[in-house]
Amino acid sequence: MRTSIRSAAVAATAVSLALLVTACGGGEKDDAKDTGKTAAPGATASASTAAAPPAKALSAAELDKLVVEQADLPGHQVQKAKPADLVTSDAVSTDKPSCKPIADGMSFLSAGTPAASAHRKAIEVPKTDGASASPEDALGALAAPVTSVTLGSYEGQGAQEAFASLKTAGTDCAGGFTLIGGGEKTKITKVAPETVAAGDEALAWTITTDMDGEPFVTKLVVFRAGNTLASFSTLSFGGEVKTLPKAVIDAQAAKLG
Repeated sequence: MRTSIRSAAVAATAVSLALLVTACGGGEKDDAKDTGKTAAPGATASASTAAAPPAKALSAAELDKLVVEQADLPGHQVQKAKPADLVTSDAVSTDKPSCKPIADGMSFLSAGTPAASAHRKAIEVPKTDGASASPEDALGALAAPVTSVTLGSYEGQGAQEAFASLKTAGTDCAGGFTLIGGGEKTKITKVAPETVAAGDEALAWTITTDMDGEPFVTKLVVFRAGNTLASFSTLSFGGEVKTLPKAVIDAQAAKLG
């Protein structure tokens, strides 16, 4: 029974993640304009680090060795992202161009223009006291948090510029924005800052989405380690995530060093 409940949790949370990604897919191709408008904040980061030697991006194969795996996360099930889970950046747009970096983070994408990426899904496995699960345990399994993990590696000052665009997005989009994709519009009603420490610099938010009149609460965390950005978008089939995915963040930070 315990195995079946665990399988149900994996299936249900994977479906909920796929649904959210689908809601972000197939959007209007406004990215050429978005990129131009969100790159400006990075100019400050670029100027302030002009003396540093240009960074060389890691390859997809190198990133794949650095992204969290099952052995790194006890109490979780870690899966490679399937092609159906992933979208391209031009499939995600927003009514406020400066909000696109946050929309990207919610959609299994790295902000800006990474040279390579790696993706995993980490599903928290609920604990049970015995071999059998009660109906309450089953409901808890279905509501288990699932975190999409994205690593993006950048050339030069790309990671610093992408992180700067996320800082701007957190301020500009605090009151919400509209995410456009798949021929539909999804209303983000609030982007509230959280406190997090990881890597060289880090940002985190609680994001509230209007789902048919009901609030759907998720978490988004991004930290920079050198020229790599690590992004974590956490959601729950139950409709609300209450805490940041600290175990996942810590494990990923440890692997990036």
